[in-house]
Amino acid sequence: MPATLPVPIEFSLPEGWKTASPDEAGAPGVAFIALYPQPDAEFTANITIDGDFRPDEATLSDMADEAVERLHEVAQSVVVTSRRELGSETAPGLAQRLTLSDAPDGARRDLVQSQVYLAMLDTDSPHKRAVIRLILTSTAGQEDSVVGDFQQFLRTVRPDTGAEA
Repeated sequence: MPATLPVPIEFSLPEGWKTASPDEAGAPGVAFIALYPQPDAEFTANITIDGDFRPDEATLSDMADEAVERLHEVAQSVVVTSRRELGSETAPGLAQRLTLSDAPDGARRDLVQSQVYLAMLDTDSPHKRAVIRLILTSTAGQEDSVVGDFQQFLRTVRPDTGAEA
């Protein structure tokens, strides 16, 4: 069953990307998934969105470390190749790039993930914090073809205030 986001957001997908049911795409637990139309090495690049309320004291770096640990449970190797903070004090964010490999059906596959964490603070209660995670996963060979689309997608992500333009 698809997850729901802790706060509503709006965004636009790059041309050609298609939405899919998270369950049917093999991504239970995410709220949204979009698939790239051209698979590479039998892997379909995808953009997923999930999130949660995080009332604890965990930093975005702590949350990124937690994601790396979860990936260690399913991948043969996981390496953080870059990590940087972004945003502002009132709208903090973090981006990290990971390389990982797995071996479904015995064939090694090298993947790359670009993960972006966006914290949304409640202005009335700053200890209330929602964190949205946006992830691009692709093969290493297809990364250059899809990372620009992911950057374009990220520029469109914003809170959905319900106001029409």
